[in-house]
Amino acid sequence: MKAQAGQSPRYRVIKEFLTERIHNGEFAPNHQIPPEEQLARDFGVSRMTANRAIRELVQEGYLIRQVGLGTFVTDRKAESPLQDIRNIAEEVRLRGHEYDNRVLICEAIKADDEVALRLGVRVSSRVFHSIIVHRENGVPIQLENRYVNPRWVPHYLDTDFSRHTPNEVLVASCPISDLEHIVEAVLPDAETAEWLEIGRDEPCLSVIRRTWSNEHLISYARLLHPGDRYKLRSAMPG
Repeated sequence: MKAQAGQSPRYRVIKEFLTERIHNGEFAPNHQIPPEEQLARDFGVSRMTANRAIRELVQEGYLIRQVGLGTFVTDRKAESPLQDIRNIAEEVRLRGHEYDNRVLICEAIKADDEVALRLGVRVSSRVFHSIIVHRENGVPIQLENRYVNPRWVPHYLDTDFSRHTPNEVLVASCPISDLEHIVEAVLPDAETAEWLEIGRDEPCLSVIRRTWSNEHLISYARLLHPGDRYKLRSAMPG
């Protein structure tokens, strides 16, 4: 099954091969795709090239890796895409309310397996990390747990977050060209419940958000909202 790449980079040929079969249903949700070694052999490329194709499809939400088992097609129907990103401070002020926040963590750390996968960097790479509670009229409405690639936003940790939200910093540094949202309902752990000032049995809306500027993956954030204080809306352009 040798592929003719033409003008396309070889990893893209593998991506197109996989996505075509995902879209036409040949590779259904939970289907295990061929391993890197087989794809590299079939397409006459290095394992690194095959790995890049798989890695990008994982980042785009088509595939998920299961350690020790292999790589599988995800059920993308569970994702709820939202059309844009609004600055939460602006949202609150447009409602005529007062916005403030509480910065819990602002640090440089080494990326663990999950952060590395979500942010598209190597494990143990240096990344920026912040945790901020956003409040409306003094009441927490969002817990933002964000990781940023310092290559693209090197001054992120120098930000005065009492004046500028992470969203404002990212948009000013790297105009957002693409985004990904994954939305689900969850129950908070004890620490999260304390930060959001809610009970452990109160459901929350969890949003995993990744943002790109052109081909660069800039940021990965986990946003948690108390279910009775926040809602998301998605509308098609008219």
